[in-house]
Amino acid sequence: MKTSLTVFFEAPFWVGVFERVDEGKLSVCKATFGAEPKDYDVWEYVLRHYDELVFSPAVETEMRQIADNPKRRLRNVRKQTERSGIGTKSQQALQLQREEMKTERRQLSREERDAEAQRRFEMKQAKKKEKRRGH
Repeated sequence: MKTSLTVFFEAPFWVGVFERVDEGKLSVCKATFGAEPKDYDVWEYVLRHYDELVFSPAVETEMRQIADNPKRRLRNVRKQTERSGIGTKSQQALQLQREEMKTERRQLSREERDAEAQRRFEMKQAKKKEKRRGH
């Protein structure tokens, strides 16, 4: 029997999906954590509540042979996260939107800063000119 846990953000909560494969049959259970759990919170949840989890009915699945080498497993995980990134497509879209808004906000604040500097410069020049005229 092989069991795995995947923790991800599903607005507005953090969710854990337990997958259990036994004799070529897959059963799944979903657990809601609420706030972003730390590693020790997840471990404690598994230790305390694993027996209480209600798994779905078993579904036939094909078993892939996974390399037992931990370094290879780590490399594969790194490749997957680099390729697809962490999170769902909607999370990636939201991240892209945040980045675009950030660059737009930077551009606007820079323009405002430049306009304010230009206004001050012009005021200084006008004041100099006024002083040269005399009273």
